[in-house]
Amino acid sequence: MNAPWKPGGIAHREPFIAYVCDETTAEALRPIATELGWPVEKIHKGGLRNAIQSLSVSASPQILFVDLAESGDPLNDIHALAEVCEPGTVVIAAGQVNDVRLYRDLVASGIQDYLLKPLHPDMLREAFVHAQTMLNAPKHIEVSPERPHCSVGVIGTRGGVGASTIATSIAWLLSDKEKRSTALLDLDVHFGTGALSLDLEPGRGLTDAIENPSRIDGLFIERAMVKASEKLSVLSAEAPISTPLITDGAAFYQLQAEMRAAFECTVVDLPRAMLIQHPHLISDVKLAVIVTDLTLAAARDTIRILSWMKSNAPQTELFVVANRVHVGGQLEITRKDFEGSIERKIDYLVSFDQKLATQAAKLGKPLVETGKNSKTITPIVALASALAAAVADSGVDGAKGAKGKSLMGKFGELRGLIPKRAAKSAKAK
Repeated sequence: MNAPWKPGGIAHREPFIAYVCDETTAEALRPIATELGWPVEKIHKGGLRNAIQSLSVSASPQILFVDLAESGDPLNDIHALAEVCEPGTVVIAAGQVNDVRLYRDLVASGIQDYLLKPLHPDMLREAFVHAQTMLNAPKHIEVSPERPHCSVGVIGTRGGVGASTIATSIAWLLSDKEKRSTALLDLDVHFGTGALSLDLEPGRGLTDAIENPSRIDGLFIERAMVKASEKLSVLSAEAPISTPLITDGAAFYQLQAEMRAAFECTVVDLPRAMLIQHPHLISDVKLAVIVTDLTLAAARDTIRILSWMKSNAPQTELFVVANRVHVGGQLEITRKDFEGSIERKIDYLVSFDQKLATQAAKLGKPLVETGKNSKTITPIVALASALAAAVADSGVDGAKGAKGKSLMGKFGELRGLIPKRAAKSAKAK
């Protein structure tokens, strides 16, 4: 709530609104508001409870003053205010509790300042002038040319091939092993498992973004994303299936843009239907992981998706991953026949481990974290390393390498990580 709003979004918002609990506080505010050119009619009675009710159905101001005198749990009430308050609003609170710990907790939760009642004119004037200074301050974005942004799209050719499992594992590895701040964006709005697989509550951030794309900015990303670890944050949803969310895809595109500014890596779990409905979502994705299994239907759809990517996203470097492969068992299509039908090699083959998958689901942890010592995850670890290295090699703009040094060529040797039994089976057949 206390970060500067983007300059272009200030004009249509009220400069100041206050919600106070008593007439004494209102009298203290009126002359300062008049002095700063703010209408005194924007000073309302009702305190924090009225503020939450009003702002849930109306636009937030640039500067919001709330009185916590009648609040039994100020910290939780401020969190409730944050749910309805638009990003960019500078919040100044006042109360009667003189507690340093409370002050620190409130400031940490996002408010700009906490003033102790009774309020003095100089105290109010200083707080409001400082708030105006923050609103007018330019926003600086640090860019690190040494570590260009890593943008990865994960697309499943069929339902049930485990694309979400691979996406979650890649995001976890980039954050934990590669030490990069990483965002996982699950665009399956109604049935996404990005948060579920990490034992997290998805929150309303993604649905709010779809319903009101104009709210999306850096601060919205900071508040809406759920932290899974120090370097991994998730934006997922479990939107009600009774009411469809209508969107032209602008919110998804804007979310990706803001995430590129806020994180070193973005992993997008991209349902295949999104390619048809919102093809522009793939335009800025430099690396894409096509997840499939060795079945006839998956072979057909892998061919179709590879062809679509070649026509619509020629700038995107592709990795094909065969997932949930029953090594040593009867395959619907052999690896050799599958590669022949799609006219390219499978880059990574991940064997199916029912015991490991069950354990990961029970623990609410990514597959790669649960099975750190399992050979099953070795290809996924190699894939994540290849993705990170691909970005480092491609330069700041994600340009492709020189001819003769393609990503597939550089990491071709990693195919040796495929379980030996599967390789022998494919060769024999």
